[in-house]
Amino acid sequence: MSVNGEYLRVTSAELERALKDPAWALELAEETQDAQGEREVAPAEARHFTTHQTWHLLGFLLRRFAFPVDIVHGEEVLTTDDWGYEPPRYLTRDRVRLAADIMRQTTYDQLIEGVDPAELTKAEIYPQIWDSPTSLEWARDLFTPLTEFFQGAASAGHAVLIWLD
Repeated sequence: MSVNGEYLRVTSAELERALKDPAWALELAEETQDAQGEREVAPAEARHFTTHQTWHLLGFLLRRFAFPVDIVHGEEVLTTDDWGYEPPRYLTRDRVRLAADIMRQTTYDQLIEGVDPAELTKAEIYPQIWDSPTSLEWARDLFTPLTEFFQGAASAGHAVLIWLD
């Protein structure tokens, strides 16, 4: 079984309802994942996005880069109930906009510059695959779509729910 980073774009009204009724929000997340899984959607248009198992590496790289928004775990607690491996958190639309603006200016090459795979092993970054310099390339193909997802959310004025499943 693997741990995956999950994201759901929500309107202001949906976020307000989710804060009052987290069970409804979980149901919305599951329904959206199921519906979107049946068709391919561009990241900028998607309501749901997953970083699969790269969430921990991306979090490590972004913290090292001093990224000002926690786009891996979220910042505000939605509920104390687990949605998989931890309770879901969220980013307000203002924090989504800030994240999208900075992500647009940030390349994956900047994030991995100077990173030694041994650092990842020492930090116990999930999953433990850091045996070569090329292992850092693993998350490259998800950083750009994640950026597009955040840009789409920011353009629509959406907040984002974030959880590990």
